[in-house]
Amino acid sequence: MSIFGVGLDQPGRSVLLTGNEAVARGAIEAGVAFAACYPGSPTAEVLPTLAQLGEKFNIYTEFSTNEKVAIEAAAAASFAGLRSLTICKVDGFNVALDFATAISLSGNKGGMVIMVGDDPNAHSSIKEEDCRFLARTASLPLLEPATVMEAKEITKFAFELSEKIMLPVVVRCTTRICHASGDVKLGELPTAEKKASLTRDQKFVTTPLFSQFMKSKIKNAADMAECSPFNYYTGPENAEKIVIACGPSYNYALEAVEILGLKDSVGVLKISTTWPLPENLILRYLKSAREVVFVEEIDSFLEDGVMTLAAKYWDEVGKVKFYGKNSGHVASPKGPFAGELDPDVVTGCLGKIFNAHYESPGLPNIKEARDLLNNNLPGRELALCAGCPHRASYWAIKTAVELDGRNAIVLGDIGCYSLGLVRTGYSLLQSVHCMGAGIGIASGLGKLDRFQFKQPVIAVLGDSTFYHAAPQALINARYNQSSMLCIILDNETTAMTGHQPHPGRGISATGQPLGKVEIEAILAGMGIPVTVHDPYDVEGTTEVVYKILQETGPRALVLRRACALMAVKGRKKNRVYVDQDKCIGDDCGCARFCSRVFACPANIWDAQRGRASIDEAVCNGCGVCASLCPQQAIVVERTV
Repeated sequence: MSIFGVGLDQPGRSVLLTGNEAVARGAIEAGVAFAACYPGSPTAEVLPTLAQLGEKFNIYTEFSTNEKVAIEAAAAASFAGLRSLTICKVDGFNVALDFATAISLSGNKGGMVIMVGDDPNAHSSIKEEDCRFLARTASLPLLEPATVMEAKEITKFAFELSEKIMLPVVVRCTTRICHASGDVKLGELPTAEKKASLTRDQKFVTTPLFSQFMKSKIKNAADMAECSPFNYYTGPENAEKIVIACGPSYNYALEAVEILGLKDSVGVLKISTTWPLPENLILRYLKSAREVVFVEEIDSFLEDGVMTLAAKYWDEVGKVKFYGKNSGHVASPKGPFAGELDPDVVTGCLGKIFNAHYESPGLPNIKEARDLLNNNLPGRELALCAGCPHRASYWAIKTAVELDGRNAIVLGDIGCYSLGLVRTGYSLLQSVHCMGAGIGIASGLGKLDRFQFKQPVIAVLGDSTFYHAAPQALINARYNQSSMLCIILDNETTAMTGHQPHPGRGISATGQPLGKVEIEAILAGMGIPVTVHDPYDVEGTTEVVYKILQETGPRALVLRRACALMAVKGRKKNRVYVDQDKCIGDDCGCARFCSRVFACPANIWDAQRGRASIDEAVCNGCGVCASLCPQQAIVVERTV
């Protein structure tokens, strides 16, 4: 992380930053005072960057329990006249939408920016979703950077726009902006004192009576978009063929036009203020155009908006042929409304639309690579890390469910433990939706006994998810006396997105010690019986799960063991190895249980000796496999 570059006080100097770091720098240059988020990729690095520079620039930072709380806390700072930033991925914007649709009516005071990370192709998400529709639903202006440098400048501009129109402003960055690196020219750092002030006569109230004021604010934002430096056109005057693009897709379009040799005949209109649209600017180029192509990710948001505009001014625009996602002409390999675009895909699409020959060059040396591997690329399964306590938890749960014999329903959630859907988690989970949904579904299933539903119900979730979304569903289960078992896999961190702290860690975003908020204390306060156990004790965990399954009503089990990647930091790990004199290989009858069934990445097969083995470079020294080996051939040399 380029913290040094983000915090430099050297205006005019160019530094190499990621898109997330550029957003942090833009917020700093804008004088941000308050930043809050619940961590989620692709935006996970923004708040840690601000947290490390918080003391230097007098910025308060926090990891909030969920995105709704984060945006509410940021709004509080704005009401007090401070500039505030909240960060989330698109899934988190769904969580925050209740408040987002409310504050658009009440308005704000200090500049307030909501950075949202969209994830085309779902690199680190459960699904693809386009946050631009949510911003429009909430009646919040939306800006989209096309480069890392623009990510900084647009973030800075968003604070100014927010204060001028007294509405929060959404800055949409896709994964390819968040995780890209580029040169960023540093601007001036603010020197003004940050002082909060909220008087008794200032009110911020959501009411339908203010809807007309909100619409006038959106109109003001549209007027400002007309002269925005982030919207511009490249190409011949009065072009009959134009491409309208936004975000990183604009760069793909520029490259495609150049590759196809169409620079003299095709213009490219870049739109960064995708909601509300700069109507006059767009109409200026639509009037001469006869063919228009839209290049954007993920959905046809810009396309729909411009086509509606064209229909509204049909007499002025005339007959235009539109190509895009709706027509199927612009599509990723996964289809028009899925996956992500790239220069090769966009060049192929424009080549077909404009009848320009294009042959994809493919990857360099692809033929040599295929020949070397005999056209048989090795597969790699999704897998929990070596020593992950979730693997032990899932094995114990699976064993207990089999012993119980009533075909228990096991519901999942979002996190590392989502891999309970696949082989590494023994294909145990039957549902994964959004954070906290597993408990809500379990609460419903647990009330179906009157309809002859007799199967036990288990909801599995992680510790960070528990704080984020579980309490309301658990209160519902307790209030209605739903018969369900909630199992919290507590690895003491937000592991999936980078080990950020949560209320159970007892440390702040800046690493300062705080009091822990214990999961079992929350459950006890709800009146839900709770048991705590160590998942590395597989036999004991199996017995506990089996015992609790025989009970009725809402109950909970916390399986607590630190994430293996955190646990080995700063200490010498146990050595785990196979005594190959005790291991009898395929004569054992276990069918290579350790490597094939339990399947920890550190458990491997020594084909030369026909014996099990441990990859000590991968092994984290947990020793769980030793407790499961039927021949007791796995040895643990403990150092702690």
